[in-house]
Amino acid sequence: MDTPRLKLADIAAQANTSVATVSKVLNGRPGVGADKRDEVLAILRQHDYRRRGSSKRNPAGLVDIVLRGLDTLWATEVLKGAEEVAARAGIGLVVSATHGRTLGNRHWLTSLAQRHSDGLVLVLSALNTGAIVELDKLRIPYVIVDPIGIQDQSVPVIGATNFAGGRAATEHLLELGHRRIGIITGERDLACSQERLDGYRAALVRAGVTPHDELISYGDFLISGGHAGAERFLDLPEPPTAIFAGSDQQAYGVYEVAKARGLRVPEDLSVVGFDDVQLCQWVSPRLTTVRQPVQEMAREATRTLLGMAYQGLEPSRRKIELATELVVRDSTAAPRRA
Repeated sequence: MDTPRLKLADIAAQANTSVATVSKVLNGRPGVGADKRDEVLAILRQHDYRRRGSSKRNPAGLVDIVLRGLDTLWATEVLKGAEEVAARAGIGLVVSATHGRTLGNRHWLTSLAQRHSDGLVLVLSALNTGAIVELDKLRIPYVIVDPIGIQDQSVPVIGATNFAGGRAATEHLLELGHRRIGIITGERDLACSQERLDGYRAALVRAGVTPHDELISYGDFLISGGHAGAERFLDLPEPPTAIFAGSDQQAYGVYEVAKARGLRVPEDLSVVGFDDVQLCQWVSPRLTTVRQPVQEMAREATRTLLGMAYQGLEPSRRKIELATELVVRDSTAAPRRA
């Protein structure tokens, strides 16, 4: 005799919530707290619950998260958020890195198929056409965090308000009286790099300040990128009085160059970062930065993926941008007058 199909009321009772709340989780609708959503998903997973008509293969209880690299504080924050949600749902997390290469080589796809991964969270990874075709064949859902370039509109994307963050950082420096403001953004092919640069330019134009190409530098979001950008800016005949770095690690690179040249932060050079990783609290002076909700981006991406992989849910929105916030600390001040 077949086991009776679990009812929504049974799930609601176990989760100590309402049937309406369970229905919201099943259908990917908002209005449910993150903890309760994770609890409901874990119960659904425990009972191998399927919506009527779902044809998902037997789940492996594993999802993959793929990052460009694992050696940054930013990556650590991503992994914390993803692991938290996966652990609550009783799902194993497989971590790998592309090290800057395009995702989708044959070896990686073969390994993915052999371990029967139920889904992918892709962080700063570009997919080649062949990989998309193979993932479709394997029927593996995926979610993209902070994507490179223009992505397929059918794939869920979780990002941050990078334009607003870049504008807020630049407006803060303008309000302090700076007019020569350099920006060290990320790589040219990253959407987040361009969005932060666009926010910087918009703030300057709104304040009646002409953006100058000599004050724009592309980096790699690492300390080395901040170091190289700062060296170039400070070698200019008229160097900037402030630098907006596209990541906190790049901002630390700026600190190193300023110290080597005998410049004080913020007395001689104001510095703003982006991300608000723990590094901001360790450096001296404490770094003014734009807080990007990195852990929550990873949590939202993982929750979305679990719903797609285990309940056959369609995301309520294909693109979600979480808000950034300027955090003013000790690394910015009014420019020193000659």
